[in-house]
Amino acid sequence: MADLVFWKRKTLAQMSQGEWESLCDGCGKCCLQKLEDEDDGTVFYTNVVCQYMSADCSCSQYQDRHELVHNCVWLKPEDVENFYWLPSTCAYRLLSEGQDLPDWHPLVSGDPNLIHAVNISVQHMELIPDNSLPEEQWQDHIIDNQ
Repeated sequence: MADLVFWKRKTLAQMSQGEWESLCDGCGKCCLQKLEDEDDGTVFYTNVVCQYMSADCSCSQYQDRHELVHNCVWLKPEDVENFYWLPSTCAYRLLSEGQDLPDWHPLVSGDPNLIHAVNISVQHMELIPDNSLPEEQWQDHIIDNQ
């Protein structure tokens, strides 16, 4: 069993901070603004993105993001039951649902750029910074659910 990779032998709660952070595939989808239907809880993704998203799908203010963006979500193992809003490709969601990581995931492929090459990330999308569009207009920018 020791030869199994950490995500196959540990629960999300058992992972070290470094292991937890390494699960992020760098897709940038969690930084897309989302709208939730108040009646049925359906989550809709938009092409409106946090103003701090860099061209490489990383956060330009990662260390200070929670102070700068009041609704920036901090993914923690104890919140795993609330990961329904994460994209279906997200490692945190996949593992919380008992699934494995896909072949393109950087931990599996060894290539952090493969996610962009196979168009899983938001890098190929036309994105609108959230600070350039009133929130009332975000619903006009709903994209296919992720």
